[in-house]
Amino acid sequence: MRSLLSILALALLAPAVPAQAGPPSADEQGQVRREIRAGNVRLLRDIERRVLPAMPGMQYLGPEYDPTAMAYRLKFIHDGRVVFVDVDARSGEIIHQSR
Repeated sequence: MRSLLSILALALLAPAVPAQAGPPSADEQGQVRREIRAGNVRLLRDIERRVLPAMPGMQYLGPEYDPTAMAYRLKFIHDGRVVFVDVDARSGEIIHQSR
């Protein structure tokens, strides 16, 4: 019975783990650098400086960059729930926030 409960607990936790955990790929980093040099994208630290103060009480987990959407996704955790904040990389404006 104990092992069955352990398996069920792991099964419930599995979807909470991101499919692509880990550092960004070299290709993704290269694309961000090219966009920044071209003046098309703001620096991540500028985006973070703007967004992090607007997220009081939340622990910042880190960013991802979507080159197709030209958007950063900042990940936070609050009360055991992951919150995603999507930010337009060109303007720095928040375009979507999950709660």
